[in-house]
Amino acid sequence: MGYPRFPEEKGKRIDFFVAPLTAGLLFSSDFDKIKKMINKAIILIAGAGTRFLPISKAVPKELLPLVDKPMVQYLLEEAMHSGVKEVVFVISPGKKKEVVDYFKKSPKLEKLLKERKKDSLLERVQHLEEISKNISFSFVVQKEPLGDGHAILQARKLIQDPCGIFFTDDIVDSKVPCLSQLIQIFKTSKRPMMALKKLPKEKISHYGVADVEKIASRVYKIKGVIEKPSPQEAPSDLAVLGRYIITPDVFDYLKKQTPNKKGEIILAEAFESMIKDGKMVYGHEIEGQWMECGDIYRWLQSTMYFALKHPSYGEDLKKYLKEIGK
Repeated sequence: MGYPRFPEEKGKRIDFFVAPLTAGLLFSSDFDKIKKMINKAIILIAGAGTRFLPISKAVPKELLPLVDKPMVQYLLEEAMHSGVKEVVFVISPGKKKEVVDYFKKSPKLEKLLKERKKDSLLERVQHLEEISKNISFSFVVQKEPLGDGHAILQARKLIQDPCGIFFTDDIVDSKVPCLSQLIQIFKTSKRPMMALKKLPKEKISHYGVADVEKIASRVYKIKGVIEKPSPQEAPSDLAVLGRYIITPDVFDYLKKQTPNKKGEIILAEAFESMIKDGKMVYGHEIEGQWMECGDIYRWLQSTMYFALKHPSYGEDLKKYLKEIGK
């Protein structure tokens, strides 16, 4: 069987093979090599969290829990299992302390848990230390909310190589971490990647939708992104979710991007400019469950999803839901 190939960019031909995404892939030596290609990531947590007011006045949205750990922990665990070693957080002024406090070592607390023989709780607290040992944190400030592209630009001085991008609102529950799935394709394409997910026609109008040309199974050339089209105008059923790999030239396009009517610099619009210039951007239809946390209702849905799957709480919650549903 012949290898599928990416479209040419300025005369270059790139052949590639997409291996099956299986849980076992995570432990293969080949996949370890793939993961090393992306060792930095940017996590955007500069949002004001207005949809979560008034609680977001006191608790940053990224630290709100999905069952027994905050949203940002899900992102960092995905990053860690994808081979990321350095994370740059883009924050709003004054936000750094909360994130640092959550992940830093807590000797007094650990001592107390040991004395009280709270072994399972101690293990969970020590897991946070494992994350901070495996990933170094840096922080840059976005002084004004001028768009996701503007937020990414703030990290430019700390990023010289291709890197992952995480939007806090999007959590992906999958056997193979979402970023790892993108890395597998990036290994050959060496071009910007965006995560895509098929959605039913009735939901598609709430999202940015990719205009695509299929290259291989679950792999697409991106021709454009249309923001919140009607079901009739949607160019595909593939929504863009908040996980990307960007190359250094993306920063160049973001820097020269003209702000839109809202005064914002948007990553998707920078991609549009790149595509117009003949540069390739690719999309990968990810495997896994896309859980959203952009507002209270969707955060509650995601909380319920993870709660019902939780080994300690799931079965009892199912029984409880049956009881109150009578």
